[in-house]
Amino acid sequence: QVQLVESGGGLVQPGGSLKLSCAASGSIFRIPVMRWYRQAPGKQREFVAVITTGDSINYADSVKGRFTISRDNAKNTVYLQMNSLKPEDTAVYYCNAVAAPAPGHTQNNYWGHGTQVTVSS
Repeated sequence: QVQLVESGGGLVQPGGSLKLSCAASGSIFRIPVMRWYRQAPGKQREFVAVITTGDSINYADSVKGRFTISRDNAKNTVYLQMNSLKPEDTAVYYCNAVAAPAPGHTQNNYWGHGTQVTVSS
């Protein structure tokens, strides 16, 4: 099994920065895709960014130019550097990964439990 644990959330002022981390642990063979999503109260979960093992990267239009996704494959960790934060960025941020726990094992979609990001003065 694979577990995803997010960290780095907290309270930050508008215009500030925050860096989120998501560490995958457990039995891991490969993680071809890692994503960040976010969800504000009363709103649908929203795609934020994605990165593949080939370092193909895409961002939601709302965060382009402000957020940067990266990964450390050796550590099975994905990061989300968030700059120029706005109040509308306030949400629970979730890590999502497509992962295979062993060679030949069926890949599964895993979710972390989320980390709260609050942007407020």
